[in-house]
Amino acid sequence: MEPKNLLVIMSDEHSVKASGCYGHPIVKTPNIDRLAASGARFTNAYTNCPICTPARAGFATGRYIHQIGNWDNAHPYTGDVPGWGHRLQAGGNPVISIGKLHYRNETDPTGFDRQIVPMHVRNGVGSLPGSVRDPLPVQGAKALAAEIGPGETSYSNYDLDITEKACHWLENEAVKDTDKPWMTFVSLVSPHFPLKAPRAFFDIYPPDRMPLPKAHAGDGRPTHPWIDAFRRCIDSDDYFDDEKRRIAIASYFGLCSFLDHNIGRLLESFEKAGLSESTRIIYVSDHGENLGARGTWGKGTMYEESAAIPLIMSGPDVPAGKEVSTPVSLVDFYQTILEAVGVEPNERDENLPGSSLFGIASGPDDPARPVFSEYHAAGAETAAYMLRRDRFKYIHYVYFSPELFDLDTDPEEQNDLAPSPAHREILGEMEASLRKIVDPEAVDRTAKRDQAALIERNGGREAVMNKPAGATPTPGNYSDDGY
Repeated sequence: MEPKNLLVIMSDEHSVKASGCYGHPIVKTPNIDRLAASGARFTNAYTNCPICTPARAGFATGRYIHQIGNWDNAHPYTGDVPGWGHRLQAGGNPVISIGKLHYRNETDPTGFDRQIVPMHVRNGVGSLPGSVRDPLPVQGAKALAAEIGPGETSYSNYDLDITEKACHWLENEAVKDTDKPWMTFVSLVSPHFPLKAPRAFFDIYPPDRMPLPKAHAGDGRPTHPWIDAFRRCIDSDDYFDDEKRRIAIASYFGLCSFLDHNIGRLLESFEKAGLSESTRIIYVSDHGENLGARGTWGKGTMYEESAAIPLIMSGPDVPAGKEVSTPVSLVDFYQTILEAVGVEPNERDENLPGSSLFGIASGPDDPARPVFSEYHAAGAETAAYMLRRDRFKYIHYVYFSPELFDLDTDPEEQNDLAPSPAHREILGEMEASLRKIVDPEAVDRTAKRDQAALIERNGGREAVMNKPAGATPTPGNYSDDGY
C-alpha cells in the first residue's frame, strides 16, 4: 500500500448503536454516513477498555491494558511505554494532535510533535475516586441526571474550538510540502456527558418521542451480581424517572448529531484543501455509552452499548461501500497507523497483539478472529473481561459467574446462555481462549494493588473520596458550568 497522510478523528463515548449508518432508526448522522458510504465500515469493532484514559493509552501503544498498567482514569499515559507516535517521530513523519488526549500532561514525551488545545487529566492526576475499589464506594453520581436537556456546556464549546482549529490546520498547514506523510489526530469530546446538547441539535429529538432504555425498570433488569454492584457504586439511575430518561436520551442523540455536524465541517475543510487523493481518514470512538440500558449510564460494562464502537475508514486503497465483519479493536491502530504513513514495523512491533485494519478491510472476513477487552475501573468490584469470537461474546467476571451471548440471534444481549447445558462446551472454549491472553485473577490482584498504592500516596480512602470526580475540566475557559 502506498504511504499517504492519515487523519484520525476520534469521538468520546459514541455508542455503535447511535449512528444512521449502523442502523439506528432515529439518530441523524449524515456526515458519518457519507464517510461510511465512501469507504469501509467495521461492524464488530470494540474498545480495549470501556473508559477514557485506559482506552486511549491502549490506543496509543497497541497494547492491552494489563500489559501497560493504565488501569483507570487516574493512571494516565505518560509516554513511558513506546507508542505509534514515537515510531512515526523516529521515522521523520510529522505527528500532530488537536483536542482531547487524556494523557498525564502536555510535557510528557507521548509521541506528538505538537499538541493543539490538548485536554489532559485533571491536574496531571486524574479522577482518583475511580481507583477506590475494595470495597466499592457509592460514587454519588447525581449530577448526570441533573445536567440534561438543551444548552451549551464547556464541552460543546470546546468541541467548536477543536473543530475550528482542526479546519484551519487542514486548510492551511496540511497542504504544505513535507518529506514524509503526516499523521494528524483530531479528538472531539461529544457525545460524552453532561447530556446537554446545543438547542438546535436537541430540538431534532422531541423527548416525548424518545424510546425508553431496554431493561431500565427494576423488575426488568438483569440480576447479575457484578452488574448489581456496578449500579450501586455508580448510582446515576437512582436519580432518573422516565421523563428524565427521555430528556437525557434526546440530549445524547442531539450530541451525536452535533458531533456529526463538526465532522461535516472537518470533511468540508478536507475537501477544500484537496486532500482526498493524498490522505486517508479513519473515524472511531474511544468507547460507547450505556444510556440507561439495564439501569446503567456512562460506560464501564462489556455490553454492546458500552464496549462496541463505530469504526470507519475511507480514502485511497480502502474498499468503498464495504462492510467488514471481522472483529477488531483499538489495539489494531498501532499497525494501521504505521502502514498508512509507510513506517516499516520492527521486531518489537511484530510482537504486539494487533493487525493493520487496512489488511483486514481488504481481505476476506474472518469472524473467528478473537477480540479482547478488559475493565478495572470505577464500579468494578472485580475485573471484567470480554472475548468476542465469531457469533459469541463471552464476559468473564473474576469471582462471579460469566455471561455468554449469541449476538447473531440475540444482538440486544437479553438472553445469557452461560447457565445453559447446551452451551457448556462453547463456554469452556471461550474461557480457555481468554486465559491464553490474560490471567484474570492475577491481573485483578495487580490492578487492585496498584490502585491501593495510588490511594495511599494521595492521603488514603477518605481523602480521595473527597476529591473531584466526574468529567475532566476543559483546558480553556469555555464556560463556567463546572465541566
